[in-house]
Amino acid sequence: MQPSHPVTRDLILIGGGHAHALVLRKWGMSPLPGVRVTLITPEPTAPYTGMLPGHVAGHYSRDALDIDLMRLARFAGARVVLKPATGLDLDARQVIVPDRAPVAFDALSINVGIRSTLPDLPGFAEHAIPAKPLGLFADRWARFVEAVEKGEVAARIAVIGCGVAGAELALSMHHRLRDHAPEIVILEAEDALKHASPRARAALERNLRDAGITIREDVQVTRIAADHVETQAGDIPSNFTVGAAGATPLAWVARTGLPVTDGFIEVGEHLNSPADPTIFAGGDCAHMLHAPREKAGVFAVRQAPILHHNLRATLSGKRLKAYKPQRDYLKLVSLGTKDAVADWHGLAPSGSLLWRWKDHIDSKFMRKFDDLPAMNQSNDIPAEAADGLAEMIAAQPMCGGCGAKVGAATLRRQIDALPAPHRPDIAEGAGDDAALLIHGAGFQTFTTDHFRAFIDDPWLLTRIAVLHALGDVWAMGGQPQAALSQIILPRMAEKAQADTLREIMDAASTTLRDAGADLVGGHTSLGAELTVGFSVTGLVERPIRLSGAQAGDALILTKPIGTGTILAADMQAQAPGHSVAAALTSMSLSSARAAAILSPLAHAMTDVTGFGLAGHLFGILDLCGLSADLHGIPLIDGALALAEAGHRSSLFTQNTIRIADVIGPAGPLKDLLFDPQTSGGLLAAIPAGEVSATLSALTDSGYTAAHIGTLSDGPARIRIG
Repeated sequence: MQPSHPVTRDLILIGGGHAHALVLRKWGMSPLPGVRVTLITPEPTAPYTGMLPGHVAGHYSRDALDIDLMRLARFAGARVVLKPATGLDLDARQVIVPDRAPVAFDALSINVGIRSTLPDLPGFAEHAIPAKPLGLFADRWARFVEAVEKGEVAARIAVIGCGVAGAELALSMHHRLRDHAPEIVILEAEDALKHASPRARAALERNLRDAGITIREDVQVTRIAADHVETQAGDIPSNFTVGAAGATPLAWVARTGLPVTDGFIEVGEHLNSPADPTIFAGGDCAHMLHAPREKAGVFAVRQAPILHHNLRATLSGKRLKAYKPQRDYLKLVSLGTKDAVADWHGLAPSGSLLWRWKDHIDSKFMRKFDDLPAMNQSNDIPAEAADGLAEMIAAQPMCGGCGAKVGAATLRRQIDALPAPHRPDIAEGAGDDAALLIHGAGFQTFTTDHFRAFIDDPWLLTRIAVLHALGDVWAMGGQPQAALSQIILPRMAEKAQADTLREIMDAASTTLRDAGADLVGGHTSLGAELTVGFSVTGLVERPIRLSGAQAGDALILTKPIGTGTILAADMQAQAPGHSVAAALTSMSLSSARAAAILSPLAHAMTDVTGFGLAGHLFGILDLCGLSADLHGIPLIDGALALAEAGHRSSLFTQNTIRIADVIGPAGPLKDLLFDPQTSGGLLAAIPAGEVSATLSALTDSGYTAAHIGTLSDGPARIRIG
């Protein structure tokens, strides 16, 4: 989403905790003009604490548990960096992120949660799972449940550390595995439920006894093994050992240079650091100097409105508000079954009504992120306008990436009208991916590509643009040599320009260097929106031409398809975060190694980009007089469901000009053949006898490669099963 106002300030949110999720939602309802918001988080989703016990017990699906941070950020107009922050450079005012350029900030907020790890306990890292972070625990729990249900392991569980949360987790695990004779032991070094009120404690102890869950207090755990826990009193059998003791801050947080208490970031009543009033922290990773409290999600939720106000105030010169936490709060504790106990001012009623109340509260909270207002893509139509303007405005908004390109038919008509090359050092060739220049005893390829932004992260966008441009060189069997950049920046303040260009140049130079090429110059200007492109040269010994395919060749595709559909849905905040993340991962994967594997074998090769798999395959079939039978085409996770829901790239209709030449049932799978790809995979025609070894080599190199079909003599047709 391009900013509607020039960028003058950068706000960075590190972590997708509850406070930041609510800040993003409020920001989307009323953005602060001039501010570019960036969310730095390693995962596209964030599980909600309140629903984890219900998920563990089997009452909620994993999808119901997760807040979709990618969709939320799109709604808020924020860019997302899908990496973990690993530190701060307070002097440069930058966030350190691995494998990419640092991200600059004018204001910063940290909401990264905690871990319940026991790093000094031998064997914990290898054989136990902390209850926090929640996403990691939920994934490991799902795998353990599957193994138990298949009879691969016995349902023996040890929970290290109790408290109310540990007891709640143990009861939930027991309920989920109730048909598999679970044996659950809670190991506690001190009084297990000391923080619960007497009545709530009695209710929890009664339910633990009824479930057959044993609490062993005054136990010192000395080591964790794969199938047992060692204590000073003997070994406890366990195939799933959970760490639920205490709260440990993330290691990098304690090393930021900000004042900390036990590794937690110190904040005052305005939720900002006493050392730097522009740096804030919320949730479990913060230590409130003015009102120390236990670690609980309720505080993150109630901090959010104050945090949102104070971040805006910091960036606009307004007055900050103080956060005053409540002294006590209602605790609704799940009992595994659809019952709960309440802990409130010494009272502890329990029963199914309280579970329904808890379910209502939790579901209402999650609906805040599911029921986001629709993205407004409409434009006002003047009372008097040229014919066709209303239809253009009413049409689907133009996509970014390759989805914003001119259609193949329009482009081909203009290229065919060009005169033939008159220079003797320009090799003739119909439809090849790049120009081929005769260079001494060998050849040089020359190509260019650029596109308008489809994500707001300039570093990742640039990496994808570089790999996209290099695809033409690799497809012709070339080795990348040099590149020139063409950058258009949206209007922004000078500091924001410098920070954005720093990220762009870092991504371009490192990506090109990894490919064996160098960035040797370029051109930069200001315009309406961010656009990134590159002109690239490469050296070739044996050019791979599209016209070289032969009947009997096998078709190999190195990446799944579906980026155009996913990006189109993402523009309207309708794509699941995990699908967007999968598409970005695919687009940012270099094809260098795939090209090295395929080039010695390929009779023909192309990179699948704007004209879709079908369009680029027709480029081979038309030249060679061949037809293709396709099967088993790999798809990016979520692409088929989004296509079934009707999402299409704005280039899709123009791409389907050859749809009559694709024989097979109509539907979303057929449509995805015409889906424009950005930085798509290589499509190669290789001898049939080389398929097995080639797929093994590609898979070992990290590609989701597949044998998708076979070429045969006949008219240029594509048949799909």
